[in-house]
Amino acid sequence: MASIKKTVKVRYDKNHVRLNKGEYQRADGRYCYRWTDLCKNRRAIYARTLDELRRLEKQIQRDRDDGIREDMSYATVNQIFELWKETKRGLRDRTKTSYIYFYDLFVRPNFGQKRIQSVKRSDVRAFYNNLIETRGIKVATLDNIHTVLHQVFQLAVDDDIIRKNPSSMMLKEIKRAFGNDSVPRKALTLDEEDLFFSEVMKRPRFRKWYPILYIMANTGMRIGEISALRWCDVDLIKDTISINHTLVYYNHRDENGCSYTIHKPKTEAGNRTIPITPSVKEAFLMQKEYLELAGLKSVDHIDGYDDFIFVNRFGHVMNQSTVNTAIQRMTRDINLDILDQAPEGSEPLVVPYFSCHILRHTYATKLCEFGVGVRTIQELLGQVDLNTTMRIYIDVTEDLKKREVEKYEQAMKAERQHLEIVGPDDI
Repeated sequence: MASIKKTVKVRYDKNHVRLNKGEYQRADGRYCYRWTDLCKNRRAIYARTLDELRRLEKQIQRDRDDGIREDMSYATVNQIFELWKETKRGLRDRTKTSYIYFYDLFVRPNFGQKRIQSVKRSDVRAFYNNLIETRGIKVATLDNIHTVLHQVFQLAVDDDIIRKNPSSMMLKEIKRAFGNDSVPRKALTLDEEDLFFSEVMKRPRFRKWYPILYIMANTGMRIGEISALRWCDVDLIKDTISINHTLVYYNHRDENGCSYTIHKPKTEAGNRTIPITPSVKEAFLMQKEYLELAGLKSVDHIDGYDDFIFVNRFGHVMNQSTVNTAIQRMTRDINLDILDQAPEGSEPLVVPYFSCHILRHTYATKLCEFGVGVRTIQELLGQVDLNTTMRIYIDVTEDLKKREVEKYEQAMKAERQHLEIVGPDDI
């Protein structure tokens, strides 16, 4: 029986260049390559020139050889992020929510719409540069964005959607280029702290902020811990505060608005009892009196928790943004008044700008300066990592040594001046 040979149709383009299997030239002059992927789906790519088309074909073949999934070739960064949200485990709710917040705010609107297979390392670099140079974010904020974005790309690598992670080592490169802007937290000095609280008490419109800020500065509580504090957590007879939960604030930036939830402390060290000093007790009593005179009551019921101590004029709990905005406004007005009243040419003491977290750092610094042991400081602050406490302790002791040496030098100068005035024979 004679064999039947299958005739293969040979195609040429308009320049009479022979085309390979699957290649076509359209009537408009553009080139097309069609093929069937591993999932039996018909696919096509287009290019203006035959050379460009064949470069794309080589990339397709390379991806197939490396096992890169063709069915996900049009998946966007946002789509892989949604997969990350569904599958990511091992993160505390608060941490994961924070990552989602940063992603939705900075990545999703533009960069997140890119096809993940098309993202190059230079695209990630340009995106990070733009965030810093145009949007003015700090490297510390970029760190949070990078953490989640790197995990999204790594998920795509692990699932054979992309060959390698384009964000690898990118944060280190950006930090080297822009300099790490994470300035060490600077605690308020005793003079600055005294000035701030005395000026706050002088101004009736600011006085309502005194209790929460003073208590933070003298207990080391985090903003989420003091915002979640209820009257049943404070024992004004035994003079103790029980820290066993924290308030987490979610700004959804959508139709759902803002919401709160209660979490247990991140670590077991976060569960702790803080002793109340007489001045802190007085601040609590001041808050109770303020609520009674203003006719304010806590109206929020969050995950079974209510009767919160620190509320705004509507009876709702406070968040970090609200407190920091108040601190900024008070600091501005206090300093303007001080500078207006200061004699010309003088340099009066003013209050440096600080955040509510600096009050916690200020408390830790004061404990160090007054000789409180490292372990005690760690327990009072609820820090699980001793290295964190030690960094504060070492910084403070180094500053103390420097100040003591400077005092010694000043004393020696004064002694020499004394000897020059009275003469050695007069002593």
